[in-house]
Amino acid sequence: MTATPFETRPVDRVAVVGSGYMGGGIAQVLALAGTDVVLGDVDAERAEAARTRLIEEARAFTAAGLFADSSAETLEQRLSAAASVEDAVTGADYVAEAVFETREVKKDALERVSKAAPDHAIIGTNTSAIPIAELALSVRGPERFLGVHWMNPAPFIPGVELIAHEGTAPEVVDAAERLIRDAGKVPARVADAPGFVANRLQFALYKEAVKVVEEGLATPEQVDLVVSNAFGFRLALFGPFAIGDMAGLDVYHASYGSLEAKYGSRLSAPESLTALVEDGNLGLKTGHGFLDIDPEKKAELLAYRDRAYAALSALRRELGPAPGL
Repeated sequence: MTATPFETRPVDRVAVVGSGYMGGGIAQVLALAGTDVVLGDVDAERAEAARTRLIEEARAFTAAGLFADSSAETLEQRLSAAASVEDAVTGADYVAEAVFETREVKKDALERVSKAAPDHAIIGTNTSAIPIAELALSVRGPERFLGVHWMNPAPFIPGVELIAHEGTAPEVVDAAERLIRDAGKVPARVADAPGFVANRLQFALYKEAVKVVEEGLATPEQVDLVVSNAFGFRLALFGPFAIGDMAGLDVYHASYGSLEAKYGSRLSAPESLTALVEDGNLGLKTGHGFLDIDPEKKAELLAYRDRAYAALSALRRELGPAPGL
């Protein structure tokens, strides 16, 4: 499918359809970034209740030092509630769909949104795992439609996945990326496949963690301790490819040999990792791995890593243990 060209406009007005936990967080972020945001839900009462909740929540976040002092006042000015989904999207330049994560509910919402929104409005769905191409079938003007997957809780997690389907106009992805970046978030463009990138990786880890418990290797509590204080600790600052390149791909490759001997091909070394190691590309130590890290920056990178880990450790000591865990 070839995408139809799409002329985008500046995003001055946003509609958020679905004002629950995720939709509300998205609305807060975009309104605090200086955009007028209209909440739409099943009825006017639900939308107005969400507006009130989000303003009160902002006051609580401000008192806790999590939001700027004027955040509640900004939301009072920028955030409004509509009588219906259709009223919310009328005049919108961008629509964030954040209704319940079922195909039927999302398809119905997207059909209503795309019929009522202006032709120039970009429509982004916050689905966590449903393929964007499938949902696009319910959208009038699918060239303006893409996945914009925020992470929970939206006000505090930086990452947002941008997922185009085959028919999404490139201009739409560019415009969505600008909106997300201007809101202070970190957008990443990923391909359209179930679970995208974040949830595919997250659920792969979760499944393996459950297997570890089922096999009697550790309790859930001990698994959480290992993850949060070992490789998960590093993942707060670096992605898996940066961590692997810094550790040495030869080390990773050798470790896969031990895993494969016990667990079979399920945990054998990936072909691309084997190819890199056989070609002598071992990561930071050779200057090339999955990433091309400038060898002249090696000392600077490792010094940054050590400072970052020390700072994260200090933050965790300051915060103390999570209540109830």
